[in-house]
Amino acid sequence: MYRDPLKEIIDKQGYVLLDGGLATELEARGGDLNDRLWSAKMLMDNPELIRDVHLDYYRSGADIVVSASYQATIEGFMQKGLSREQSKGLLMKSVELVKEAREIYLNSLSSVTGKLIPLVAASIGPYGAYLADGSEYSGNYGLTLNELMMFHRPRLEVLWKASPDLVVFETIPCKLEVQAIVQLLQEYPDIPALVSLSTGDGINTYDGLSITDSFTRIETCSNILAAGVNCTSPENISIFLQTIKKTQKPLSVCPNSGEVWNAAGKCWTGIVTGNKFTDYAREWHHSGARIIGGCCRTTPADIREIKKALECKGSNT
Repeated sequence: MYRDPLKEIIDKQGYVLLDGGLATELEARGGDLNDRLWSAKMLMDNPELIRDVHLDYYRSGADIVVSASYQATIEGFMQKGLSREQSKGLLMKSVELVKEAREIYLNSLSSVTGKLIPLVAASIGPYGAYLADGSEYSGNYGLTLNELMMFHRPRLEVLWKASPDLVVFETIPCKLEVQAIVQLLQEYPDIPALVSLSTGDGINTYDGLSITDSFTRIETCSNILAAGVNCTSPENISIFLQTIKKTQKPLSVCPNSGEVWNAAGKCWTGIVTGNKFTDYAREWHHSGARIIGGCCRTTPADIREIKKALECKGSNT
């Protein structure tokens, strides 16, 4: 039986701080992500760059750093000419890079006595991320429940073999995929997980169904330790927290910068939200969020800002 690493951190400091955007930082440091694999392309091209970004998030105070496997799949790597075993090896490498970053970070500290040891999480993106056509913001896949389970199962098994502390299903846009993930995790009761949905308004998932419908499914799975939303505008987070009030799961929120992804143009549009994460983080924690981080277009500087806000709030409640 697994331990609940999230509860341990929440009990001690009142919140869990997730990391922020990975692709944003990789591109800022010269990584070329113009590819169907997106940030996972760097697993082949420059894994040390991924490790360095992970390390910066640990140094910024993140309690959880998530692997570069969001858009990584066995199928996607094989389409690049890799063998099945090589593809599995890259998935495992994504988790090993986070572990390496954590080890470097811990070794840099004068002492770890009494400190919370930060966690390593394996990222699992939606089917739409594999398609690389923006359909993680629609959920219109045309697949059955069983087909979605068959898609996610091999990646879940391989990533878990790399021994992360938990897995994080991110940017899940529709109730059917939530159902597939819940049923899959019930087959693997020893794998602790966080499930994060995508929403355009804080009320509904992108399939147009109430986000509470998905949470009803999530509540049935004991090894889903927490659930929430990611890659939505910061303005939608408070709406989400008002929408989801009756849940036994700790709530997770990881907004983007407020910009919107244009899948056709392969670019971000709009403007960065005017409010600073400092004010938002305090509001979200007060409204019930216990796991807070960032998504696309957020940086280690944003994570440091959130940490300072929560520390000043005295969030060990």
